[in-house]
Amino acid sequence: MAEDCVFCAISTGHEQASFVYQDDAVMAFMDIQPINAGHLLVAPRKHVTLMHEVDDVTLTRVWHLTVKLAKAIRMSGIPCEGLNLLVADGEAAFQDVMHFHVHLIPRHTGDGFGLTFPPGYENPPGRPQLDAYASAIRNASQG
Repeated sequence: MAEDCVFCAISTGHEQASFVYQDDAVMAFMDIQPINAGHLLVAPRKHVTLMHEVDDVTLTRVWHLTVKLAKAIRMSGIPCEGLNLLVADGEAAFQDVMHFHVHLIPRHTGDGFGLTFPPGYENPPGRPQLDAYASAIRNASQG
C-alpha cells in the first residue's frame, strides 16, 4: 500500500467509498467526481501505478469485473446508451490518481463528454509507417 494513495486508503477502509463490489484482490466504487451518473472505478486493492505492473491474475480479475459491471450499469436503470471504458495509464494520459484503475463511464446522447483529436489526425500515416510501428511493438513484446 502506498502511504499517500487515496485508493490504498479506500482499500484499507481509511477513506470512505460507495462500493459496488469488493473482494480480497479487487474493488469497484463510485467515482466521487463522475462524468455521468453511474461512473465507477474498478481497481486492484494492491498498489500498482501502471497497468503493466499488475500481475496477470489480478489484471484478469479487474477486467472480468469491469465487463460484469458494464452489463450491470446497462441493466441498472441509470441512463446508459453506451459506455466508455477508460484507462489513463501515466500522467501524459491524464492519470490523476497514481493507482491503476479502469473508469466505466455511462454515456447518453447529448451528455457533453467527448474526445478531441489532435492536429493532423485527418492525415493518417501510410502503411509503411504503420508497419514500422507494428514491428517496433511486436519486437518489444517478445522481450
